[in-house]
Amino acid sequence: MPSTYQSIHINAPIDTVWEIVSHFHDMSWTPNVISSCEAVGDTHGREPGAKRILNEAFHETLHEVDLGSHTVQYSIDDGPSPVSANDVTNYYGEIHLVPVTASNSTVVEWKSSWESDSEDAVEFCSTIYSALLGELATTLEQQ
Repeated sequence: MPSTYQSIHINAPIDTVWEIVSHFHDMSWTPNVISSCEAVGDTHGREPGAKRILNEAFHETLHEVDLGSHTVQYSIDDGPSPVSANDVTNYYGEIHLVPVTASNSTVVEWKSSWESDSEDAVEFCSTIYSALLGELATTLEQQ
């Protein structure tokens, strides 16, 4: 099963980071990677079942928002190759926050896994998630 894992240390308290990453319908913190985030349906962006379309191409569904563990889980339901529904199945992503209490900062982990006969999506996803984490750090440094 192909997978990716990226992480970053951010100099912001966990509650500040959580406020940003836990809202599925708001990707304004990453303007250089995500140019559009369209909410689909009436489900609120912090409720399981919320859907979105990123960059008019990636169709995603929110599965879990867990404040206790600071975890967001979602699926990519369809998108461009190499993460299209024809290329991968059972694509699940997870953002997990870990507090660094000594410095009142946060480690953000972003991982994903899926089923596929190809490894093509590994580099594609790693590149995107690394860019998203960099944008998150930049956004929080500017606040």
